[in-house]
Amino acid sequence: MIINIIKVFTPSAIAFFIGIGFAPILINYLYKNEMWKKKSGKVGMDGCDTPIFNELHKGKEVGTPKMGGILIWGSVILTTLLFLILPYIFNFEITSKLDFFSRNQTWLPLFTLLVGALIGLIDDYFEVCGRKDHLAGGLSLKKRLLVVFLVSLIGAWWFYSKLEMTSIAIPLIGDLNIGLLFIPFFIFVMLGIYSGGVIDGIDGLAGGVFSSAFSAYGIIAFVQNQVDLATFCFVVVGGLLAFLWFNIPPARFYMSETGSMALTMTLAVVAFLTKEVLVLPIIAFPLVVTTLSNIIQVSSKKLRGKKVFLVAPIHHHFEAKGWPGYKVTMRYWVISVVFAFVGVIIGLLK
Repeated sequence: MIINIIKVFTPSAIAFFIGIGFAPILINYLYKNEMWKKKSGKVGMDGCDTPIFNELHKGKEVGTPKMGGILIWGSVILTTLLFLILPYIFNFEITSKLDFFSRNQTWLPLFTLLVGALIGLIDDYFEVCGRKDHLAGGLSLKKRLLVVFLVSLIGAWWFYSKLEMTSIAIPLIGDLNIGLLFIPFFIFVMLGIYSGGVIDGIDGLAGGVFSSAFSAYGIIAFVQNQVDLATFCFVVVGGLLAFLWFNIPPARFYMSETGSMALTMTLAVVAFLTKEVLVLPIIAFPLVVTTLSNIIQVSSKKLRGKKVFLVAPIHHHFEAKGWPGYKVTMRYWVISVVFAFVGVIIGLLK
């Protein structure tokens, strides 16, 4: 038990310190190359202008680099490699036990993290390289959803054929075997959780929400004796905390797509690895609310001709109502922690 606790938290702390050490290099590079949008503002999911959002955030996105998510997944990768090669440098029992890279627990989430990070990085690059006289557009929403669909299809196939996983856990009932339906269900969940990645819109908001979610699944994995997976989750948390150190107001950079795409897809994979995917809407409650608020807003505008929220996603609605950004962030952090606790409790009920 003691060695497992050390195994879980030591790499997490190392990931944090790696992130803190790497951040000045990344920040210097991003500012030197002006890796930010050339014009402030955005276009809504329905293709329409977003005047309220643009007024709230005018000047904020210009001059502050995107691609801050590099710090998160970069810390995770470097930490994983460090503990992978450490036993070959120092051939001690403890170094071997601290290695958390394993085929059945961490290979797939790490692969998903890398793919999401690289595709998101391409999207960010296209967005920051636009002209100063128009809103740069990275990859279109359809293209990004296609990428997520393809990755989820590969993941579903891996779970179904390689890991022979066809069931999900139902709290207080047990495992439910859904057979071949596991594949479309997996794809649906990953697409759904990815859509909540637009929560990255206020300084410090996304980092805190994702930290709570990965911590919750880290606890669940640990209780299930999936120690390698638990370690991976807390390594991600370590990278997120390093990111938050520089992302709290005023943010030195934004997470952007290279972070949000990597984290949302990886979170879905982790949820399936623990079989506790049904508590994902609880653990990731702020992401679900973000997605639903967008759906409600777009649907209402098309069907009723008017909006439900002043601006969507809903965290920007609170800004438009007069809440300072830091108040929205802090309250989202509180909600995230509470729902993470509730999700862990429900997920561990047998």
